Amino acid sequence: MPTISIFKRPGRAISAALALSLLLAGCDNPFTRGKSESSNSQIAQGDYERGPHRGRMLRSGNFAAEITIFEEGVEPEFHVYVYQDNKPLDPKTVALNIRLTRLGGYIDEFSFKPKDDFLRGDGVVHEPHSFDVAVKASHKGSQHSWTYDSYEGRTTIAAEAAEAAGIKAEASGPAVIETIVDLPGRVMLPPQGRAEIKPWYAGRIVEMTKSIGQPVRQGELLARVEASDSLRSYQITAPISGVIAERNANVGEVATQPIYVIVDTSRLLATLHAFPRDAKRIAVGQEVQIRGIGDQKATARVSRIRPSADPTTQTVTIEADIDNGNGVWRPGLAVEAGIVVASRKVPLAVRTPALQRFRDFTVVFAKVGDTYEVRMLKLGERSNEWTEVLEGLRDGEVYVSDNSYLIRADIEKSGASHDH
Repeated sequence: MPTISIFKRPGRAISAALALSLLLAGCDNPFTRGKSESSNSQIAQGDYERGPHRGRMLRSGNFAAEITIFEEGVEPEFHVYVYQDNKPLDPKTVALNIRLTRLGGYIDEFSFKPKDDFLRGDGVVHEPHSFDVAVKASHKGSQHSWTYDSYEGRTTIAAEAAEAAGIKAEASGPAVIETIVDLPGRVMLPPQGRAEIKPWYAGRIVEMTKSIGQPVRQGELLARVEASDSLRSYQITAPISGVIAERNANVGEVATQPIYVIVDTSRLLATLHAFPRDAKRIAVGQEVQIRGIGDQKATARVSRIRPSADPTTQTVTIEADIDNGNGVWRPGLAVEAGIVVASRKVPLAVRTPALQRFRDFTVVFAKVGDTYEVRMLKLGERSNEWTEVLEGLRDGEVYVSDNSYLIRADIEKSGASHDH
């Protein structure tokens, strides 16, 4: 059983340490309890007799059945060899049935037909090879039956230990898988977001009302200038609302160049750079997920695609308008953006971070109560968030979605193998 240790020291709480003892044994050590109901013989946990074909030998008096799973060049299937007084029997003289009960109560049943010198099961023994096994055999009127368990890729973790370790689970089901093109870029001011304030006529500045960094409203007075030719003064007002970014003159000077620059950062522009192979998949209106160097995030839409490529970088510029009413974005910031170029709803998916490698398979770990068990998957489309499942998991089956690597590490500590 798993061991749970929770240590507390004065002044602070120490997170629970997860010391998990595995309840699994792979196919090399799967039969932790074996009993012949007709003979009442007991086999110690983890210790069983192997037959001539390296399978598990089940005995009942002078009758014996050797259970193997054959998987060389074919999908896994049961091959059972039968014996009388330790000598091979003609498989045609034996009727056999195997019933597998999997985690969650799912049942697989196999009937057998003679083939060459063995009995062959009538179906595929699907991964994982982890189940409670019931075998029934009949030979010349004598009935024999055995039960044992055969676990691999399985462990048990108490709920409080799983919670302390941050292990979370959720039910599998449908999801929308998005195909995203990732692009680098930068936040820029749109052309309409910058205004240079120039005097209408050359003359001496008699009043300036704003300094750098001060806000300004459209139509607000910025300066008064006395025209050189008429000596009459005129007012200069703000053409847009925004902030004073530059002040290039002072009272008493002759105004011959822009005296202010106003910038409006309430709406900015993300300029993104796509190579032609990606640009051809991008269209105006597609969703853009923009991420800053810090924790800035924004969702926008592709607003424009420039018709020509940059001759130096050979990239096409993609533009997206950013609503910056909260002021978190600044012109000049580098960004990364993901453009959703396609999306498809799939009937069954799991969260991509939940996927782990186990032996030669990509897997998730199913959860039933406090028991966790590997599920070997056949996968379809994948995104950063979701991965489509084609085979290996039932719709609605609960699996570990967060910190699944802890389950894998705990199972691997057992050294369980896959040997039939």
